[in-house]
This record gives sequence, structure tokens and C-alpha cells, in this order.
Amino acid sequence: MTEKMNVKVRQVMTPFPEPVDGLATVREAIKIMSELKIGSLVIDRRDDGDEYGVVVVSDIAAKVIAQNRSLDRTNVYEVMSKPTLTLSAHMNIKYGIRLLGQFELERALVVDHGELVGLVTLRDMVFRYVEIDRTAGADDDGD
Repeated sequence: MTEKMNVKVRQVMTPFPEPVDGLATVREAIKIMSELKIGSLVIDRRDDGDEYGVVVVSDIAAKVIAQNRSLDRTNVYEVMSKPTLTLSAHMNIKYGIRLLGQFELERALVVDHGELVGLVTLRDMVFRYVEIDRTAGADDDGD
């Protein structure tokens, strides 16, 4: 069995800071993204029965800037994606890649026993998978 069979989503995810409140303005969200050098933010749930949201730079570009909306009067809850796909931290990245591909998504939230622990991108999982496949290919004939 090759190493790639054992790589879990947790190993390639990005842990993130506390989720941002949905009432934050788009300008505040952009400031946080810029300071942290990230392209997306998790938007907090309003209560235990709610779901997390995600806002990405492309959401802001298409739904705020392109439509000439105010960065200061538009709240992130107005432009976020919600609900968002979640992957188990213990899922094999091969299945995470398949799942994101099926839904044509670029990222998913990562949960561990119901607790939000991070965010993973399709890019990061694919790059890791290919890296491990290349290394494993040097040792065997492949899958």
C-alpha cells in the first residue's frame, strides 16, 4: 500500500483563525484577508442550528466590486456561500479530491467530530497527491 493511501485531509488543511461575524463589512473582510494573506474567510454561525459560510475574494469581486456596491455598507453575509461542503479531517485526500470535483468546488471546511478545525483547497490536496504519487512511483509500478 502506498503512502498516498494514508494522507488525510487534516494533513493538508489550513487551520484558520476564529470565524468572522456575518455582520462584518466587506471592507473589514478584505482587511483581514490581506493581513493574513489568505483568499477566504469562514463566516460564523448565528447559533447551533445554523451553518458556517465562506466568503472568497472572487465572491467580493463578482458580487460587490463588479456591481459597484459599497465595501462599507455590504456585509459579508450578503455575499458569502452558505451552507458549505464539509470534509472529515480523517478522510483520505483522494476522496476529498473526488468530492470537491463532483461539486466543482475549490475549497471545503474541515470538521473533526463535529468541530470546525480548518479549510482545505482542491489545489492543496491535488498538489500533495501528485507529490506523493511521484515519490511512490519511484519505488513501485504505481496503483
